[in-house]
Amino acid sequence: MNGRIPARARAVACSSLSPPVSFARFRRVHPASHDMTDVTHRDFLAIPDFSRAELIALFDLAERMRRGEYQKKPLAGKTLAMIFMKASTRTRVSFEVGTYQLGGHALFLSPRDVQLGRGEPIADTARVLSRYVDGIMIRTFAHQDVEELARYADVPVINGLTDLLHPCQILADILTIRQHLGGYEGKKVAWIGDGNNMANSWINAAYRLGFELRLACPEGYDPDAATLKRAQSAAKVTVTRDPREAIAGAHVVNTDVWASMGQEEEQKTREKAFAGYQVDGRLMKGAARDAIFLHCLPAHRGEEVAAEVIDGPQSRVWDEAENRLHVQKAVMAALMGNVAL
Repeated sequence: MNGRIPARARAVACSSLSPPVSFARFRRVHPASHDMTDVTHRDFLAIPDFSRAELIALFDLAERMRRGEYQKKPLAGKTLAMIFMKASTRTRVSFEVGTYQLGGHALFLSPRDVQLGRGEPIADTARVLSRYVDGIMIRTFAHQDVEELARYADVPVINGLTDLLHPCQILADILTIRQHLGGYEGKKVAWIGDGNNMANSWINAAYRLGFELRLACPEGYDPDAATLKRAQSAAKVTVTRDPREAIAGAHVVNTDVWASMGQEEEQKTREKAFAGYQVDGRLMKGAARDAIFLHCLPAHRGEEVAAEVIDGPQSRVWDEAENRLHVQKAVMAALMGNVAL
């Protein structure tokens, strides 16, 4: 009888629609607990895990945090475990700093610090960490691993990145659009390049928020088919092979590296496939006059983007990087700190 209820698990309202690859999960605490109260919590694995109304409230909270208008400490006395099976600069720093600013403490766990890389089942790691911490953020390869972690954890799980999705980054991108363009309503977003986790998360955002999204991807590098099909039932989302078609009149132009982490051996093949997909000054001329350029970073100047664009007057990549901090603080405040959306 030495089991315990996670100290600060809280209930948050469930999203009205569920994504094809993940669900906002609600579950009872470990049956060995002394107190069998129905304590529940929520995970954030994909953008549609929040309803449209919740996302708007989340952006409003993140904007207050960005402006320095939010001084509360909803994570006081709480701990976030950060599992990094993939290395990162922005994800680690933004989550660690954000946890501290909200009054909590973050633990960095590399593959050398956890047993996942040495054969311990994900379910066991989830159960053990749930007895120590109040939330888990994981950045890894297989999306199924994050889903399994969330399935067995008794504390909120946040997807810091998988090969399929990168939801926190897209929340930061949309906050940047609100900051510089006043909002995403009526705006056209162009994605140029690989149909990767960023592209899939943009598609999820369009599905939930309803803005127009155009993706230009080389043949063989399309986004996830199920994610795309669902989004096209609720928003104007199109895929083309022509970057000029995608960028025509766009208010937001976005791209990413051609070979993501773990794809380095494909670099030469991808360079050939993505020839003509570089976002340069000439391509940007086809966008709206007030268009902004976004990139999740790190960037390879001279490959997916020209230096004249990412370092030019239309670039908002540094605000975009900063906004990771603010949106993730809002997510943690809602999931771990019982801040209502």
